[in-house]
Amino acid sequence: MRAKKLATALAAVTALLLGAGCSSGPPEQDGVVTLAFQSLAWQKESVDANKQLVKEWNARHPDIRVKYVQGSWDSVHDQLLTSFEGGEAPDIIHDASDDLADFAYGGYLADLRDLLPARLTSDIPRQSWRTATFGKGVYGVPFLQEPRVLIANATWLKKSGVRVPTPDEPWTWEEFRRITKELSGDGKYGVAWPLKEPVSATLNLSLSTGGRMFHRGADGKTEIRFDAADQIMPRTVHDQVNVDHSASGTTLGMGGSDTLPGFFAGKYAMVPLGFSYRQQIVQQAPKGFDWQVLPAPAGADGLAQGVSPQTLSIAEDSPHKKEAARFLDFLLQPRNMVRLALGDWMLPTGTRALEDPALRTTENDWATGTALASRLRSAPAQSVRGYPEWKDKVATPALQEYYSGAIGLRELRRRLVTDGNLVLKRYQR
Repeated sequence: MRAKKLATALAAVTALLLGAGCSSGPPEQDGVVTLAFQSLAWQKESVDANKQLVKEWNARHPDIRVKYVQGSWDSVHDQLLTSFEGGEAPDIIHDASDDLADFAYGGYLADLRDLLPARLTSDIPRQSWRTATFGKGVYGVPFLQEPRVLIANATWLKKSGVRVPTPDEPWTWEEFRRITKELSGDGKYGVAWPLKEPVSATLNLSLSTGGRMFHRGADGKTEIRFDAADQIMPRTVHDQVNVDHSASGTTLGMGGSDTLPGFFAGKYAMVPLGFSYRQQIVQQAPKGFDWQVLPAPAGADGLAQGVSPQTLSIAEDSPHKKEAARFLDFLLQPRNMVRLALGDWMLPTGTRALEDPALRTTENDWATGTALASRLRSAPAQSVRGYPEWKDKVATPALQEYYSGAIGLRELRRRLVTDGNLVLKRYQR
């Protein structure tokens, strides 16, 4: 059975690669360059926006044809690794910045510093470029991002009389814990934390309290610490679940979408989710359900929050890097970046795109998300070698056990730090 599954997976990858118009394919005919653009867009609005932009490019550039290739977030890392090692990678690669480190250090992605136009490099803020910078090179264009926000039952909050936070006056973590306790009782909870994948949420939200966990020394090596600032966010979640009973323990093993039925049914007052979940809420919420977007709690560093933006990269093996960079410049023109952002219900990284009125409307709380854009920072583990192993083998099980109450803070710290640094050392020799 295992061999059969492996054969099926390899066949699927091979089929995808054969259909990709690979960068190492046959010579171009009639002087026409063909670029393979592998997109991970999956929602209909997003797929339609990407395909329409490809169509517009092809209509205007008959000598540089772009072929749209549909990829999948579920398998992109393994699929790309196979295509890189086989010399069959797409010319233009859609991915996320936290997936780029191994590909960048492995020499599979082109350094974009001399390929991109000044217009594009100056339009995207420096903190966004840091998410795709590895060593001295830049290996992806960060173009879409989303803060983690609180999606709240507006009717519930209004009836309770609690202070409703805004980006200018957010809740503190202490206030957030107190309010979720006030909102709980009679089988209902102030918050539901969907933490099936707990590491990203923990690291990124902890930036608000000054937590970082990964510290790079003068020798370039990274060390894990779990200081007081790193403990505020996870301790809040732990105490909401196990002490205050203001957070549902059953949702800890859920993904974000899994919590929506209970949210719509009035079981949870708030759910921390990515900003793009608004689309699912608009599509699935019962008629008359009143919801709103609130900023995540703030700490010593205000509303700072880590993100891993979606990126567009160019394969190092592509024989048409300059043409691929021209397509990226077109795809990420401010007006087109807005179209991509609206299709994915996310925020563009470009400063000019963020000024577009369509992203500053109060409808579906776009304005709340846009107000948080300047607080977004590179995720703490963005360029750490060995992070995937630490996350999967150490941090995920340790955090899951801590949040459920199975282990205490001291044991959590031991596993994250002591066991974690043993993992990182293998990658830093």
